[in-house]
Amino acid sequence: MAEYWYNTRTHQVEEGKRSQWADLMGPYATREEAEHALDRARRRTEAWDAEEAQDR
Repeated sequence: MAEYWYNTRTHQVEEGKRSQWADLMGPYATREEAEHALDRARRRTEAWDAEEAQDR
């Protein structure tokens, strides 16, 4: 089964791990999931920040 990675340096989706780990987010099951990696990370961070603010 193919794995997809989002390269934070090139802003491209890679099929299979071709770049250095420091530049990659993933793996993702589909190309579409990898394409939205930054959006997903942003939403998670916003949710964690909101949770933390409620705990104060």
